[in-house]
Amino acid sequence: MSLPITIAASFADEHRDRRWWVLAIVVAAQFIFVVDAFIVNVAIPSIRTDVGATTAEIQGVVVLYQIAFATLIITGGRLGDIRGPKPVFLLGLLAFTLASAWCGFARSGGELVTARAVQGAAAALMIPQVLATIHRLFPDGQRGRAFGIFGFTLGFGAAVGFGLGGWLVALDIAHLGWRTIFFVNVPIGLAIMGAALGVMPSMPGRPGTQLDMIGATVLLAALLCLIGPLLLGPDLGWAPSLFAVMAAGLALLALLWPLERWVEHRRRGLPLVHLDLLQDRSFVTGLLAVFFFTFANISFYLVLTLYMQLGLGFSPLQSGTTVMPLAVAFAIMSRIAGPRAQQRGTIALVQGCGVQLIGLAILGVAVAVGSPTAAPAFALLLVVFGVGQAMVMAPLYGLVLTKVSEAHAGSGGGVVSTMQQIGNGSGVAVVGALYYAVQAAESARVAFAASLALLAIAIAVTGTLISRLARTRPCF
Repeated sequence: MSLPITIAASFADEHRDRRWWVLAIVVAAQFIFVVDAFIVNVAIPSIRTDVGATTAEIQGVVVLYQIAFATLIITGGRLGDIRGPKPVFLLGLLAFTLASAWCGFARSGGELVTARAVQGAAAALMIPQVLATIHRLFPDGQRGRAFGIFGFTLGFGAAVGFGLGGWLVALDIAHLGWRTIFFVNVPIGLAIMGAALGVMPSMPGRPGTQLDMIGATVLLAALLCLIGPLLLGPDLGWAPSLFAVMAAGLALLALLWPLERWVEHRRRGLPLVHLDLLQDRSFVTGLLAVFFFTFANISFYLVLTLYMQLGLGFSPLQSGTTVMPLAVAFAIMSRIAGPRAQQRGTIALVQGCGVQLIGLAILGVAVAVGSPTAAPAFALLLVVFGVGQAMVMAPLYGLVLTKVSEAHAGSGGGVVSTMQQIGNGSGVAVVGALYYAVQAAESARVAFAASLALLAIAIAVTGTLISRLARTRPCF
């Protein structure tokens, strides 16, 4: 049973005076998670040299963080539904902070890989509670503004991760080198935890309900089989065995449907995934829009970084600095995008897809005719894409989550975040493979242009799916 709308509204009214402080706390946690997903890339050469990590261990430092997060996030979201978002958020935040310290103290590549996996698993407890908290505390007209702030942390965190990693490694504070990129999380995590203990309200859960361990185990295995090959495929040369593993993952996902129905009806329990959501055509359409949007999200920054460093000869620090104007444009537009989408409906998101397409076209034409080699000029070309991305990102998550009831906010947020991770992994695998293949046959410039064309197709599909949602229900 879901909470009645009147109860949800009453809960939000009760905490109206402090809900913006609560929002600041949970999005700060979201921010350090996003930064950590990007910051390590710039420090990879230093890590390899310092701890003598093998190529496989270096890949694991990046990939296992994402795999642990993506495969456990639905379970983390459902735990928030059962226990309430606050205790699960605090547990995840504490574990993330301790795992960050462990990463900083790691003395070998294997130890660092393990610590990063724990970091990702801790984030899977913490992050679903961010969307669930926004969903519960902002059922009114302020939800668009709240999601605008949430969207700001996603885009700005990614850009900061690019730049901050290079700056921290270059500064070499206390001769700690790359370790500072992890140690910086410790005081920030402790500060967020202290604020959450004092300000974050205890939201109702489902006392006496047990976690669906059968569903959690099957889902974990299915997502490992699907997401692992997507992230490891380029480095393993897309061996045929990887496709067999992915087929097994799809089979397990198919098995999950009757299994969850059995949990709900025969055992009268709470299934890991609320089945009514997956029977709702508009929710599924929204999930597909999230997939194609995120397919073109992280992969854009991947090929952008490859082109800047391999094609234009930028240093890691130059590359990070070049992305900062895009981050500023994203931040400004994110504050406007939520309320704008709330007023104008899904057409505002479709227009955002259009702006992204224009940004990709501008960048593609500039590269085709002879791209600028100076970092400031190249940075200006990225701004249009950043504005369009901000117009879509946070409002899209808000749009999809409107179908989720308060009682299933954590699970629904976990499903959306899982689709986001699958989209990210698929985009990195497919677009990255295209870039490397074209670069080997032609040049970095042609490879970048081809990648932009594929990204434009994904954004066009996103806009088409969002326009279909406009015919089924209003935005927010």
